[in-house]
This record gives sequence, C-alpha cells and structure tokens, in this order.
Amino acid sequence: MAKRYSLWANLDWFTVLLYIALVFMGWVNIYSAVYDAEHQSIFDVSQRYGKQLIWIGAALLIAFVILIIESDFYVFFSYYIYGTVILLLVMVLFIGTEVNASKSWFVIGGFSIQPAEFGKFATALALAKYMSSYGFKLKTVKSLSVIAGIIFLPALLILMQNDTGSALVYFVFILVLYREGLSESVLFFATLGGLLFVFSLVLPPLVLFSVITGVTLLVFLIASPGMKHYTKIVLFLGAAFIVLAVVNYATRSGYKIELLLAGMLVLGGVMILIYSLRKNLKVYALTAVVLIGSVLLSLSVGYAFEQILEPYQQARINELFGIESDPLGIGYNVNQSKIAIGSGGFWGKGFLNGTQTKFNFVPEQSTDFIFCTVGEEWGFVGSSVIVVLFLILFTRLVLLAERQRSGFSRIYGYSVASILFFHFMVNIGMTIGLMPVIGIPLPFFSYGGSSLWSFTILLFIFLRLDASRFDYLSS
Repeated sequence: MAKRYSLWANLDWFTVLLYIALVFMGWVNIYSAVYDAEHQSIFDVSQRYGKQLIWIGAALLIAFVILIIESDFYVFFSYYIYGTVILLLVMVLFIGTEVNASKSWFVIGGFSIQPAEFGKFATALALAKYMSSYGFKLKTVKSLSVIAGIIFLPALLILMQNDTGSALVYFVFILVLYREGLSESVLFFATLGGLLFVFSLVLPPLVLFSVITGVTLLVFLIASPGMKHYTKIVLFLGAAFIVLAVVNYATRSGYKIELLLAGMLVLGGVMILIYSLRKNLKVYALTAVVLIGSVLLSLSVGYAFEQILEPYQQARINELFGIESDPLGIGYNVNQSKIAIGSGGFWGKGFLNGTQTKFNFVPEQSTDFIFCTVGEEWGFVGSSVIVVLFLILFTRLVLLAERQRSGFSRIYGYSVASILFFHFMVNIGMTIGLMPVIGIPLPFFSYGGSSLWSFTILLFIFLRLDASRFDYLSS
C-alpha cells in the first residue's frame, strides 16, 4: 500500500533534540570528569572524551540507519533479533573476557562490546511482537509463561555473567504488563515481595517472623466471617507451634525460636489453607497462600544473601541499609560521590573546577558515577536541569506510546520509557546513596560505546515506529 506519511515530517523532532542535548551534555561532563591538562583537546581520541566522540558519531549514524529502514522490518524481524542477542549472551559465557569480575565482554583488538546492553531492546521487541500477536490474551497461563520466558531468559544469562545490575533491569517490564491489563493485584504482590526482601535483610529473623505472625492474625481478624473461624485459625497456629516445639525438644535439634516461628507459620498456613478450601473461605485461603509464600520468600532471601551473593555484593547491600558502615571500603564510592555532589552547593564550582573530580576521589566517575560530576561542577541548578530534561523525555515517551495505532508500537514504546526510567532512577539513586551500587549507566551520559549504542537503538526504533504510526503495522 502507498505510504501516507513523510518520515521526516512525522518524526518527533522534540524527542530527537532531547536526545542530542543529553548526549552532548554527557560528552562535556565526561571531558570534565577525566580532564587531562596534557591532553586538553576534547577531540583527543587517546582520551575517554575523544573516544566518546567516536561512539557518539557512530550512534548518530546508527540512528540515521534505523530511521531510513521501513518500520515493518522491526516487527517482522523481532524474534530473529531477540534470538541473535540470546546467542551472543550464551557465547560470551564461553569466549567472553572478564572485566571487573563480570564475564560479559567481547574484546576484539582495542574494541570492546557488551551484549547485555543490547538484550534490552531485543527483549522489548520480542515482547511487543508476542503481546501484539493475533488472539493474544494476557491473563492466560500460557501467555504469562511465554512472557516470563522472553523476559527472564536474557536476565538469567546476564546473571550468569555476574552482571547483577543489568539483570535487574528486566524486572521493569512488569510496568509494561500492567499497562496492557495485568491485574493490580500483581503489582500489590510484587510490592509486598519487595518489602519482604528489604525487611528480610534489615530485621533480625525473630523480629521479622514475629511481625509476620502479628500481621497475619490481624488480617485474619479483619477478614473473619465469624469468630468461630478466627478462633480455629489461632488454634491451628498454636497447635503447629506446639508440635514443632515438641519435635524440636524430643529430637534435640536445637532450632532457634525464629525457625520455630517460621515453621509454625508454614505448617499452620497449610492447615488453614486446607480448612479454608473445605469451608469455601476464599479470603482465608488467599491469605494462607500469601502467608506461606511470605515465609518461604523471607527464608530464601536469607539463604541467597549468604550463599549466592558475592561478599562485595553483600557488603554493598549492608552499607545501603545501614547494617554496616565502611566509608573507607565498600562504601567509599558512594561516600565520595555524596561529598562531591554536596560540595557543589547551589550553583556549583564551575566547569573543570571540581576538586573531587580533578583529584580522582570518586572511582568510575566517567561511567557509573558521572552524575556526581554534574552535581559538583554545576550544583543544584545544573543537576535539576538534567533531572528535568530526563523527566520531560520520559513524559514525552509515554505520550508517544499512548498515541500509537498498533499494539506493537505501544508496547515497545512503554518498554523504552520503562527501561530508560529504571536506569535513570537507579543510577542517580546510587550516586546519592539511595540505591545499592549495582553498576548500571546513566542513559546517554555515561562513558561507553555499548551503552550509548544500545540506548540509541532502543529509542530510535520507537521513533521510527512512531513516525509511521499512520500506517497499519501487521504483526
């Protein structure tokens, strides 16, 4: 069919200008972060700022190529692109190069590329393709299983590379699913799971399981259709505790009181679940399932923290939640970052005048901690400008996603907004001590070709889809 639109006329130039502005600001701040008086030219390719200029030039070329390709290409080849990236994620486990304890890089000569960065847009494409297919229904077991596979397969492969930060990004796709009709209860349980995760790390086990017991009894009391049922619930929990205590004493197992409480909640929860199903008490049954799941999640968090996470990852989490304090060790980066941002004051110290920057007090200042350069040299005003520009970008992306005429473009657009927002929130949260240091870049700002190219591809595929929104995109 004949095209009814002009690509360049319908291209959202406002978003393109936002992209160019953020990339330019990032380049200037990289120059300031690693400035070398002996290499003053910002075009010096022997320095990071010169290399970043090459990455920027290549990114602009990539953006142009993406725009001139027909939008149907991205719909038709979604699964092929996803499969190719999955293959690369598998290959890097075997032939990749380890950098900073993460085996996630292909190094060819002086050129390095990180496949994990490209997994985000590939997953967004595959997810949009599947969810916009004919006859798709979100709330079926089959659909949710396929969606989980699409999202968590690359996340698992990236986790195997010891790149936890990049793997965590994939959880943000739940926002896309929510927009497409996923029940609010899923978000509720996801939030509950997040709170339990945090409480499992912060609270002593005895306190945690005592709180779960109290909250459980309160919920059952509020939802109770009659005191007869509630009394039986209390008796079930009490009986479970007595049985476990007797077994513990008889076998001289020596389990601590917190484990007995956990066992009481699981065993009692099972008894309550059976009773609720027999009496057709649906609210009680759901509460029992949540109770059992909460206890098992809390126990698994403790196990995973001790047995799966690396010592440095444990230390970062402990530092974040105030369990430990090590300002000269694992907390050094964040501590110096906060000093740098705070020292900038309202107006900042001025371009190239940041003392924390010039004396290299903050490691990784051109990559993960680039925002502390902004805070120190441009102050509260400059930091606010950057934050506002990002917020405008996210708002614009949501508006563009909502005006799409195809499900594929809408779903992909929300994926773009969600991924960029997660990176923005976590990266800036890291620099000011509100998030654990998990090593993910600030979009368009942080030094690095892989991240800049992947974000550029992610964004400009959506801009290409938006420019052809008046055409029917088959899926």
